[in-house]
Amino acid sequence: MSNNPTGIPEINIRVIIIGILLSIVMGSANVYLGLKAGMTVSASIPAAVVGMLVLRQIRAFNNETNSGSILEANQIQTAASAGESLAAGIIFTMPALIIIGVWQEFDMILTTVIAFTGGLLGILFMIPMRQVFIVKNEDNLQYPEGLACASVLEAGQESDSSSSAGLIIKGALIGGAFKGLISFFGALKGVLEGAILIGNRIFFFGGDISPALLAVGFIVRLNVAILIFIGGFLGWLVGIPLLGQGLEHAADPLGGAAFLWSTKIRYVGVGAMVVGGISSIFKVRNGLADAIKVLIKNQKGTIQKDIPNNERDIPAKAINIFSTIAVILVGGVYYYITNDVTIALITTFIMIIMAFFFTAVASYIVGLVGNSNSPVSGMTITAVLFTGGLLYVFGFSGTEGMVATLGVAAIVCCAACTSGDVCNDLKTGQIVGATPYRQQIMQIIGVAVASLVMAPILQLLHDNTPGGIGGRELAAPQAGLFASLADGFFGTGNLPLDMVIIGAVIGIIILIADYLLVSSGRAGSFRLHLMPIAVGMYLPFGLSTPILVGGLLAHFILSKNNSDKDPDSILQNGILFSSGLIAGESLMGILLALVASIGINNIHLGLQPDIITGLTFVSALGAIWFLYASSKSK
Repeated sequence: MSNNPTGIPEINIRVIIIGILLSIVMGSANVYLGLKAGMTVSASIPAAVVGMLVLRQIRAFNNETNSGSILEANQIQTAASAGESLAAGIIFTMPALIIIGVWQEFDMILTTVIAFTGGLLGILFMIPMRQVFIVKNEDNLQYPEGLACASVLEAGQESDSSSSAGLIIKGALIGGAFKGLISFFGALKGVLEGAILIGNRIFFFGGDISPALLAVGFIVRLNVAILIFIGGFLGWLVGIPLLGQGLEHAADPLGGAAFLWSTKIRYVGVGAMVVGGISSIFKVRNGLADAIKVLIKNQKGTIQKDIPNNERDIPAKAINIFSTIAVILVGGVYYYITNDVTIALITTFIMIIMAFFFTAVASYIVGLVGNSNSPVSGMTITAVLFTGGLLYVFGFSGTEGMVATLGVAAIVCCAACTSGDVCNDLKTGQIVGATPYRQQIMQIIGVAVASLVMAPILQLLHDNTPGGIGGRELAAPQAGLFASLADGFFGTGNLPLDMVIIGAVIGIIILIADYLLVSSGRAGSFRLHLMPIAVGMYLPFGLSTPILVGGLLAHFILSKNNSDKDPDSILQNGILFSSGLIAGESLMGILLALVASIGINNIHLGLQPDIITGLTFVSALGAIWFLYASSKSK
């Protein structure tokens, strides 16, 4: 572990400015990616690389020789990743109010307040857990993404970071070009898919043509990519043929497959996710109890007084003040959207309990599988079901019940996403010798700034993307799911409990299979994690295909490299290029929405359909080749 020598800077004006800008960029990019793919990826590594490059250029311009850039770059990535994590919390929940019809457009002030308060609570609730999950770490949590980011920071001190940043830029240009050719010029298809009727059963096949999804698969690697594909396979290629009579959809089998998935199959994923969320809480029970003990001791001042300055967290008094402000704001939000004091008080109480519990769960899971693989969806679904059921028992109904339920889910989701990111960043900081309370300050800054851009970006995409949020291009699968759950509790929607129960049974079977796999000693590097399988069930199947290809490509590169190097080091170039692909496609999507807002929707080139299909195949293969070529170890 590195130490922080006296005099080495961590936070200054340029660090704050660069961190704020990257928080906005990474947050915006992940808003688009999350709406499209139903998942986000960690921004820590690309932000660290870009931060080191910018700092190096500034130092060269000013003829500086200070050696503290690793700590400054760490603070930059800390703020930037806050924007990414907050984006996940918002896009998984707030669009549900649009999909369900309660909002016709996003409430800018309300969305901003929810984003800020949820993110702030996630940071504040996680602070006492640092001692449990990072410092003591009795469960030997590995923090794969935190370790990888620390390795990138340390390697950047010994080499020229311009080549790494070049990979990100190259990927961004290619990702942006794909998005432009698909959505603006119409020269490529966004998806190649079809469905056929065999007997009276529908069989679907296809995949999205998206470099960003290919990149997601590369980053999460083969284990998770296979699990997502297994979920999609079970849902679309097993579930739909088994559960759905296809004759009524003979004229449009593709539309029939989509209908059966949206009305039945994805609720199987919901049931599996509920089991996954409960399982996650059970796994973290000991750590949660320890965190509560630390919180109590912290209030008595028995923790911080005897530790060095560079190991201290934000003081307990400040945590209390900020937490009180956040809770008051949340209570005000719930009263504003329900206009009912009783509902506001109940939902505020539920939110506090759930946010604290899921902060612990998210922090623990991030230590096991990384931030990108954290099962936030399962936690949020659990919050939706518990809150909705409780309010239903209390007699609430209609719009008030739906809005209150989704309001709790939004805060809990933001808190869980942000707390996991905080835990990951603090692990990176521990390795490179950063000061915890300074990182926590940068997290708060990152959340505060990112919360200001969430609502405008969401509204821009909703107004200027074909089909809006909830349509084919920006399906917002989690938000659509939460909208259906809330409507099933309090509205006119039909919640297919039989499908939820089937999913729960499947989830239990998967947990048992994973336990047997581990206890037999045959697991190796492959685990049957439940949440990725459940995610695959409720995502459109076309998304899982490129994710699987990306995971296979990462595995192929690792298998060809027989050196003793760490896998993260072998794949580092590919991860940076993949980060660029995601950022490029996502930011181009936002740019095209901005262009559409001034009346320029597209400029189609008028190519024949067969030519477009051929170009799409060639371009998809080209994207795979570019990722492979950029991933080769030096």
